[in-house]
Amino acid sequence: MRDRRISTAGVERLRAHILQGIEDQSLKPGDRLPPEREMVRRFDAARSAVRRMLADLEMQGRIVRTVGRGTMIAGERDLPTVNAQTSPAELMEARLLFEPAIADLVVTHATPADFERMEECLTRGARAGSVAEFEQWDAALHQAIADATHNSFVIRMLDNINAVRDQAEWGKLKQRSLTPERRSSYQIEHKRLVEALKRRDGGEARHRLTEHLRQVRRNLLDY
Repeated sequence: MRDRRISTAGVERLRAHILQGIEDQSLKPGDRLPPEREMVRRFDAARSAVRRMLADLEMQGRIVRTVGRGTMIAGERDLPTVNAQTSPAELMEARLLFEPAIADLVVTHATPADFERMEECLTRGARAGSVAEFEQWDAALHQAIADATHNSFVIRMLDNINAVRDQAEWGKLKQRSLTPERRSSYQIEHKRLVEALKRRDGGEARHRLTEHLRQVRRNLLDY
């Protein structure tokens, strides 16, 4: 069995290699990183650990992962363009219209790797030590669901949603509204949603996602 310490050291070397390349500009915006299997081989790291590390860098805006194009170094052109004045109420209204509608695409196109990523987001969210960290993995889960559609337009739409969630007003509402009880409730709702997607039950997944988003809106906005 693979020595976990070796695997961890390998993925940390890979992370350092990418970040150093960005820092010294040997890796420039638009440069494509090798496929996951090549990174696993070159740095002697577990594939699951490589995926987690890439998900972290994607959440930090360091890289961009696009279906059909691979993983690339992010640049300003890759940042979602959103109206800075989008309110939390407007965002939740749009999410309720958009996100449940993609469930059928997920159950049709999702791969085992997509479901593995969703499960990783659930696990990391459950372990989060702060509201900010929990919100990071909450957003990552919803992005993983969008990625599982394998539809570039849907993925870009969720990029825009997550960009609004990074705005200060959203963060303040989350800090005020996300009690330990609500956080536990969200974790249960997320788990049931992912279970429905893994069963390829589009109707149940739409229902679970709609009810989850309605609960988030009630908690955030009191309606």
